[in-house]
Amino acid sequence: MNMNPLKAITRNCRKATFLADKRMDGKLTFRESIELRIHLVGCGACRLYTIQSAKISQMINELLKSQPQDIRLDSSFKANLQERINDEMNKN
Repeated sequence: MNMNPLKAITRNCRKATFLADKRMDGKLTFRESIELRIHLVGCGACRLYTIQSAKISQMINELLKSQPQDIRLDSSFKANLQERINDEMNKN
């Protein structure tokens, strides 16, 4: 059973949140932009997600701008992180 394309757009929150994030990177196609707008008209949860996500990104950008640009992770932290990643990947 094929769903009407308009209904598919309005009912797919997962795709809408993906498109909202993609829009923040400025990489939406015209079609994706229209699909997102249609979805946001009828979905308050995704509208709220879009607003909150934009605010979080803005806050992170402001925080990063206020920090010195020469911040580097120390070698022991990197080694520990790499070990944790490897352990997680080898669990399968």
